[in-house]
This record gives sequence, C-alpha cells and structure tokens, in this order.
Amino acid sequence: MATLLQFTVGNYRSFLIERTFSMMPNSIQDTPKECVVTEGRYKYLTAAAVYGANSSGKSNLVMALAAMKNMVLNSVKLNDYDLLLYDPFLLKEGAGNQATHFEIVYLDTDETRIRYGFNYTPRQIEREWLFINKKNKKEQPYFVRDEEGIGVNEMLFAEGVGLEERTNDNRLFLSLAAQLGGVISKNVLDFFNSGYTVISGLSSQGYEGFTERLFLNEEAEAVDALQFFKDLQLGFVDIEAAEREIEKGRKAIDVFTMHNVYNRDGEITGKQRFRFEYCESQGTQKLFELAGPLFETLRHGRLLVMDELDAKMHPLISQHIIKLFSNEKTNPHHAQLLFTTHDTNLLSSHLLRRDQIWFTEKDKTESTDLYSLMHIVLPDGTKPRGDGNLERNYIKGRYGAIPYLQTIEQPL
Repeated sequence: MATLLQFTVGNYRSFLIERTFSMMPNSIQDTPKECVVTEGRYKYLTAAAVYGANSSGKSNLVMALAAMKNMVLNSVKLNDYDLLLYDPFLLKEGAGNQATHFEIVYLDTDETRIRYGFNYTPRQIEREWLFINKKNKKEQPYFVRDEEGIGVNEMLFAEGVGLEERTNDNRLFLSLAAQLGGVISKNVLDFFNSGYTVISGLSSQGYEGFTERLFLNEEAEAVDALQFFKDLQLGFVDIEAAEREIEKGRKAIDVFTMHNVYNRDGEITGKQRFRFEYCESQGTQKLFELAGPLFETLRHGRLLVMDELDAKMHPLISQHIIKLFSNEKTNPHHAQLLFTTHDTNLLSSHLLRRDQIWFTEKDKTESTDLYSLMHIVLPDGTKPRGDGNLERNYIKGRYGAIPYLQTIEQPL
C-alpha cells in the first residue's frame, strides 16, 4: 500500500511551466470528512476531481502520470542509442529543446515519505533524485544526479555504490539499481509497477480481459464487482465466465450475464443467459471493463487514475463510484481515486470538498495552468465558500476553466 501526496509536471505536452497536483487536504471543515485519512503526522485525500474545458490539459495530467510510470519501468531496457519518449511543449520557442520534468511524492508504509523525480531530453536523463523522509526524521538525499554525475549517499543507499559509471545517459539510475537487486530502489519501482493504474473512461477496452480473469478465477474482487453491479440495478443477477480453447495453446474467456425470466404476473419463473458482449449496453460493458481495476484498487489500497470518469456513464453511477472511495466500509485500505470529468452535478452533490476539486485552464500562450478551488481568490478578495453553490458558480465562470463560446444569434 502506498499513497499519492503530490505530482509535479513541467514541459510535457500542454504543460510548459511546472505545475503541482496535490492529494493533501487543507485545514477546512468541509464534508465529507471520511475522505480525509490521517496516518501519523500525514493526512491525505481519498479522491480528487479535475475539471476543465476540452483541450485544457486534463488528459495531459493523466498522461503525464502514465508517461512517468512508463519511463521508470522501461528505461532500463533501452540500448545506448535509443531515444527516450519525449513530448515537450512546442508552442514556445526553445521549449522543444528543454527538459521534461516529473516528480512524485508518495507515502509508503510506516510513515515513510518518498520523493523521486527526474528531468530528461530525448537522449539523456539530465537530472534525477531520490529523497526519503522516514518516520520522525528529516528528509535525506539517497542519490542526486546532475550534469556532473551521480552522487550516492553511501550510508543510506549502499546498493547504488559502484553503479554510477554503469548507468547510461538514457537510463534511470533508480531502475538500474532495482534491476541489479537493490532493495530500496526495488521498493520505489514497485510503486510505479503496481502502486497506481492509469486508465481511460473513453477507451477502456483492454481492461476487460483483467475483469474476465477475476470472474473466471472467482477472485474476491469479482464478488465485490458483482455486488456493485447489483447495487446499480443493471438488470442481470449473476455473471458467469468460462474458458475455451480457440486454437492450440490459445484460450479465450466467454462472459455471460444471467437475467430473470418472468411470467405474466411478474413472478420469476427461470433464468436466461445472455452473451455479455452482444447483449449488454455500451455503458454496462464500460462498467464491466473498469470493474477489475476499480475493485483491485479498493481491495489493495492503491491509486486509480481515470480520464473522463463520466463518459458513457449516468451521473448517479459516477457519484456511486466516488462514494466507494469516501466510505470507510467500502474503502478500508484507503485507496485513492484521481479522475477528470465534465460532470458538474458532482459539484453540487456534497461528495467533494473544496480541496478535492481541481481545474485546468490554458493561458494566452496555450500553456496549461493547474489549480485547486482552494487557490482561487474571488474579485471581492474572498475564497469560494464550502456551502456555496459550486456548480452554479463554476458554470458562470467564477472559477475559470470553462470553454468560451461565441454567442449564436437567434434568427428574427
């Protein structure tokens, strides 16, 4: 179990200037209070939403988390001549030659706070750093990499000693140390490997196989998912999964939903089995695809990052998913949900505190700004009130991050 505290991105896609997203709460009395978790001297939120107009940069925040994950897990596999996946801001002169910046701060077991990041261009890692703050101690550098080389704290990061000269310019030092058996580095690598999952609500295909295997193997997550489907009253009463061989050495999983059959008096007289992929709606298929990652996240106390939560989904279902993360009974391991959305109903549903609401907005140079509702100062010098009509004020443009539409004149 690990918990996201902060993520910073700079010079990546629409993000030119470094911007920091945070899952750490402010000192406010907003509800729901259950979404604030305290672990020793640290506090964190279990859910956060990002709003913004189309093309404002919401998805790029999600993609940045995915890009950092990919870099950490795969840079060690590169050959000397391979280029890094580099996607900088291109609308300012010179930015295309500058380094992309990623940094993540997360809370590990026993109140251990880990801060890891790097700057890179297509051909090399320019900077890289790992700082760890153990329980009741100050933050200390484990290693720092810059233009002069890699400096290793021999007392704290002995596993990195001797690897400085073996690290190629286009490989992350952390990943190399983990590959060669480093315990501390492998623990950090595990956060990127399994600590958080990034998925898309617009194109969630690819996750259905994961959910299918959960039902085939009758995993605990499948039991949770089936209850979730029943709570949403999607029409079926059970799900069956069966494996079949499609050719030698290759197998496929077929999924079926079970529906009640009724007589003229509305009494249940039997069951009818439907082939899931042909008979259930697109919205139901999306929920099934997302159920695997969703309930694995909840059961293991991880982070789920989801772009466009509300796509193909009724607003009440979006609210139900958020409630899963804000309830101690359904989220005993304090899993986290970070999602982008256009669903303004959530702003008036009392499911999100002000410090859980974030916005993306582009400036005049088309660079994305990222800010929390708590960062906003209104024209009268006050901040938005927790008991105010957040949805109405957002639609009216008081918080920014909305599309600017040209008025269409009505015909006479």
